[in-house]
Amino acid sequence: MSIVIEHDKRRRQILRKALDVFMEEGYEDATYQKIADRCKITRTTLYLYFRNKQEIFNFSIKQFMAEVEQDILGVKENTSLPTPIKIKKTMLLILSRMEENQLLLSVVLNYLLSKSDKAGKAKTEVLPAGKRASKPQILVRRRTIRLRHIMSAILIEGIKSGQLKKIDVGSTNDLLYSLLEAAIFRLTVLKRESTEDLKKAVELLVNGLSV
Repeated sequence: MSIVIEHDKRRRQILRKALDVFMEEGYEDATYQKIADRCKITRTTLYLYFRNKQEIFNFSIKQFMAEVEQDILGVKENTSLPTPIKIKKTMLLILSRMEENQLLLSVVLNYLLSKSDKAGKAKTEVLPAGKRASKPQILVRRRTIRLRHIMSAILIEGIKSGQLKKIDVGSTNDLLYSLLEAAIFRLTVLKRESTEDLKKAVELLVNGLSV
């Protein structure tokens, strides 16, 4: 058991160091060797934990999104909480996770924007048939859809129980998600360390939805 714990601890340390490299160098210029050097280990040792830089990057995204999903599923399944509180707790948990993972958000955003720019240029040059989105893009898209489904389920539950007004679930979900997008902008582009203003906005929004 101690070996497993130590292995997981080392993986987390590598992920933190790798994010620094991705942030400083950009995804394309960050190499497996540079990550190994930052971690002060050999490429051979690094290979024991991750096969390549893509796997490191994918694992970072997957771990973050999985932790967020686990958080909000716990809130959704807590039958002792009224729906308005579930919505508030869900949103505040996600915002707090974003604050804790500001560096990762910056790296992922830069990566997705760079891929978007390349895709746009490629379209003008005619993309090869069958060109697919990258693994990180797919991971973010799938996990985002799952998070939105969970929020929709909470909203529907609240409407059926009479704890929320008869609102349009899709539009309300879009509004809540727009607050999360605003948080990403503040944390990654404006480099703010807190989303307290958006947490207050969540409070006002949920109060307005409640019966």
